[in-house]
Parts: sequence; structure tokens; C-alpha cells
Amino acid sequence: MGLEMSEISNYKSSVVLSKLASNEQHGENSPYFDGWKAYDNDPFHPVNNPNGVIQMGLAENQLSVDLIEDWIKINPKASICTNDGIESFRRIANFQDYHGLPEFTNAIAKFMEKTRGGKVKFDPKRVVMAGGATGANETLILCLADPGDAFLVPSPYYPGFNRDLRWRSGVQLLPISCKSSNNFKITIEAIKEAYEKGQQANVKIKGLILTNPSNPLGTILDRDTLKNIFTFTNEHNIHLVCDEIYAATVFDAPQFVSIAEIINDEICINKDLVHIVSSLSKDLGFPGFRVGIVYSFNDDVVNCARKMSSFGLVSTQTQHLLAAMLSDDEFVEEFLIESAKRLRERYEKFTRGLDEIGIKCLESNAGVYCWMDLRLLLKEPTLDAEMSLWKLIINDVKLNVSPGSSFNCSEVGWFRVCFANIDDQTMEIALARIRMFMDANNNVDENGILKNKQQWKRNNLRLNFSNGEYDENVMSLNMMSPNSPIPRSPLVRARN
Repeated sequence: MGLEMSEISNYKSSVVLSKLASNEQHGENSPYFDGWKAYDNDPFHPVNNPNGVIQMGLAENQLSVDLIEDWIKINPKASICTNDGIESFRRIANFQDYHGLPEFTNAIAKFMEKTRGGKVKFDPKRVVMAGGATGANETLILCLADPGDAFLVPSPYYPGFNRDLRWRSGVQLLPISCKSSNNFKITIEAIKEAYEKGQQANVKIKGLILTNPSNPLGTILDRDTLKNIFTFTNEHNIHLVCDEIYAATVFDAPQFVSIAEIINDEICINKDLVHIVSSLSKDLGFPGFRVGIVYSFNDDVVNCARKMSSFGLVSTQTQHLLAAMLSDDEFVEEFLIESAKRLRERYEKFTRGLDEIGIKCLESNAGVYCWMDLRLLLKEPTLDAEMSLWKLIINDVKLNVSPGSSFNCSEVGWFRVCFANIDDQTMEIALARIRMFMDANNNVDENGILKNKQQWKRNNLRLNFSNGEYDENVMSLNMMSPNSPIPRSPLVRARN
């Protein structure tokens, strides 16, 4: 009896690929990544594709890239690929020490201090490089846990954690359920409940992972909450991993509090259980540079992570450039102030636009996104209803926003929408599309599909050209910058 082609294909795959390569723990089969694919297949462009999908699912900070470009223009020596910097080419191109360029690790430690208000000091000898925050998080997990072990993580949490922390490590994630009734704040009661559930299931819990500032909430943890969490992990002798990659995106009060500050405040603690993940992807808008940092207060973890870093080192060319940039104290201070100012202005403008059309967001003061409340638009409070609404927004409104269920949110109807990866005019178009959608919300059939889709498209087309024309800079931005195109495989785009 002959085999069907699909059976032959599956057989070949099972023979050729490892269990790791063929399992489904990579996380790509998620609405979060499906939204990126929808954008990739039909990307918005103000002229070439005005009815395309606008990318609002990508947590990038592109509002202050011009400041970086200006610095590079007046500091050509920072690059080994210029006439001014060529004298350093041979030394930089041949440097292979896993510890990194001393000037780079010193600059990183200094930058981490600045982004935490100068309240704590960081030791350059504890700075370990990794391939972006994705690599840093996975490196830490591989140092701290064995396959089958588990980490507690407050939900909603970044969907990429299912890939970054689980796929190759075999580690489990146990969600700590946070509720909208208290603005999704983490409580000790919820932590204890999740911990006890894990113990009852005979799962070995090795630690707790925090994202502070939060992705997707855009909120920060106050000092008392951090102290309570740290007390819990310390008493239970489990690790506390603090992902602080959005530290410099705090644009309004209250100020960011790093776990490093809490360590300084406490006396009877075990510092060996505390670890920080940092990055330049969000703080400076450098996701393509793949600069991730493991900073641990545990000597053994530092040594082990450094050995593992050989699998994801930051190129010495990048280290050299960033060492010069981050050592420029005046530039860094001005950049951090201006970046926060621009993030605050964009956040206020975008949320005000949403509020005017009846959409509320969780109040936040950090990050490059909003946690948008669309519960009133659900036909019923179910996951299926959330998915129907999300598909309507993707397919008809043509906006890639991410549903709360992809963030493991325990409540349906919440969506993350990113606002710092697009230009002002694209943001206005997005708001106008949402406004039209809200106006048309009562005109949908029983399946949640717009009844007059052609009218929607005609209105949308008029909307996109309502400004008459776009200047060349905006067109160039949409065509050439990281704001618009995404990799063909969403697995390549890490930590968003």
C-alpha cells in the first residue's frame, strides 16, 4: 500500500530533525506571531499599499533614532569602517575575549547606573554579553534550572518567554494570575497560590521571573512590592530574575526602582539568588545590534554565563561603537531626557485619541505600548469572542494589535498596541481606522464580520490619502526603516 505525500513528508521530517527542532515549544503558533505574519503579507505603505496592515504589534522604540544618527555623524571615529576610525580596525577585528572589550563592559555598567537614576552601582566584571535579551534570558535559565523545573511568572507576560525560556531549556512557566480589578498588580497572595499549585503538582520551582517595567502592561513595580517579592523568593530559597530591559522607557512618575536598589536596602539576604537581564534594544532602540546583558550577583552564575556567551557574543565592531557612544556622558544624559519626553508625548497623544472614541487603556508610565481594554466590544466574555474580535481588527481594520490571550492574560478582551515604532502620520491613520471601526461596530453580522466591507475599504482608502501627500522622509521611513518590514520568520525578531 502506497503512502500519501503528507505521510512521506512527515516521515522524512521525523527522521531528519531532532525532537527539539520538531516540537511545538518555539511559540510561533501563537496569535502574537500570526499578527506579524499578517503584516508581513500585507504591509502598510502610505503610497504603495495604503490599505495594508499597520504594524502595531512590534515593541520597538524608534522615536529618538535621529539623535543616535546625529551623534554618529559627528563621531566618525567610533566606527572602525570610517577613515577616522580605521586605525582601530586591526585591534577590534581580532579581539576574541569572551569578557568583552573592557571599554564596552565599563560603558554598559555606567549606562545601567544612569538608567536607574544613579542610585546604584554596577560592577563591569559582572557584565556578561548575550545575543540580545532573548539570549540573556535563555542563558540565565540554562544556568539556573534543569529540564522539567519551573519558574513562576506574573501574567500577562511577554509571549516570547514561551520560546526564550522554554523551547531549548525544557523549563516550565507557571503563571501568577494578575487581575484587572487591581490594575493587574502583583500580590503576594497570588504568588503563594501559584507556588502552592506547583508544589502540589510535584513541580520543582527554581525561581520567579519579573518584567519591570512590565511588558505588556507598561507599568512599574513599586518599592514595597519589590521588597515583598524579594522577601518571598529569599525565604523560599528560589531565584529572582528581573528583566529590566525597559528601564529607560519610563516617561512619567513614579520613578523606576531596580531590584539592585532593593538589594542595597536589605541586610539579611542572599544576593546569590538575584539576577538582572538588561539590553539596549528598548532603551536606545537598537534591537538589531543584539546587545543583551546578564548581570548576576552570583559569582558561579557569572562564570557559567560567560562560558555560555560564546554562543551569542556581541560583535566587537558593535562593542567598539557603543563603548564610545555610552561613554559620552553629555550625550547619554540628553538622550535619556529627550527619549522619555518623546515617549510621554506619543503616549499621551495616542491614549487621548483612543479615549476620545471611547476606548480606555490601563494607566501606565513606561514602555512603548498600551494595554487596551476592548472588553465592551466582545460578543461574550470568552476566548473565542476575543479571537473573533482580533481577527476582525487584523483582517478588516488592518491593524496588527496583539490579543491578551497571547500574553497568557487570565481575562479576555485586553490587547497590547504599540505606539513607538511608527511615525506620527501613520499613528493618525491608525487612530482614524479605529474611530471608523468603533463607528461601524454596531454594523456587524452574527459572525462578527462587517456587513458593508466594500464601504469600509472605500472609506479607508479616502482616509489614507486625506492628507494629500506624504513628504519624502515619511515615505522613506515606511519603506526603509525597521518600523515597517519584519523578518520573513517571526522567530528571527526577538524580544518584542
